[in-house]
Amino acid sequence: MRYSIGDLARRTGLPVRTIRFYSDAGLLPPTDRSAANHRRYDIAAVARLDLIRTLRDLGLDLATIRRVLAEDLTVAQAAGRHADALDVQIRVLRLRLAVLRAVARRDTAPEEMAFMHRVVQLSEAERHRLIDDFVDRAFGGLDANQDFVAWLRSALPYLPDEPTTEQVDAWVELAELVRDPDFVASVRRMAEHQAAEIAEGGRMGLHHKLTIEVRDQVTTAIAAGIQPTAPAAAAVLSDVVARYAETFGTTDSAAYRTRLLARLRTANDPRTERYVHLIGVINDWPATPPLGPVFDWLIAALAR
Repeated sequence: MRYSIGDLARRTGLPVRTIRFYSDAGLLPPTDRSAANHRRYDIAAVARLDLIRTLRDLGLDLATIRRVLAEDLTVAQAAGRHADALDVQIRVLRLRLAVLRAVARRDTAPEEMAFMHRVVQLSEAERHRLIDDFVDRAFGGLDANQDFVAWLRSALPYLPDEPTTEQVDAWVELAELVRDPDFVASVRRMAEHQAAEIAEGGRMGLHHKLTIEVRDQVTTAIAAGIQPTAPAAAAVLSDVVARYAETFGTTDSAAYRTRLLARLRTANDPRTERYVHLIGVINDWPATPPLGPVFDWLIAALAR
């Protein structure tokens, strides 16, 4: 049994010109020719055409299909390679989708959209280098809180291959923040304050336990409606200052309260807490209660 190109077209639903193209390209050589020199195909050629059609429908290019037909590459190998390539394309498309949704939500100007697209396309190593450069500018050359510096260098943003719109927003904002000279200068002032305290024998560290205790105590006072200037705030403040003094190896005094007030004012830049929050959004960390209101209350209480 021999089939013409028209027979193959009716049998497979493919256009005649497509089958002719496959034949001219050598993917579907004719079995033989008719007396009028028309191409004819046997049942094996029909099966070959079905394979070509299936592989093309799956998106494989003609060069790969040619290798499969020549048995240089198995169908499984070709499928695996194509699947890997599709994975890359899908990740790129999902990243673009997240950026476009972020652009639509932010009502972004063309210049900002270009910046968003550029920073989201950065590799993981480039994203981490951006953070390292920020830490170097803020803390370089200073004997500041080395535990805190080490934490900053380790708390790196790991933008997933398929980020949410919120993660894209967070990464773009973080990239803008660490490039902001005013923010870098603010963190630098905090680092200089830490270095001065260390030079005077102060104890530096992360002090997670102290942070949690102070946050919980002041948050409770705020929830109870105790204003920082109210008489009831004095007892809360005394207990908090005593905790600070014990942790840093000193005692509560007017002079120490003055130093503590200066430290809190220097550290109380909301952008610092925003920085940590953005890292958490990108890395999908659990949310933590904000410290800004706690520091505001303590500053007001110490300054009264």
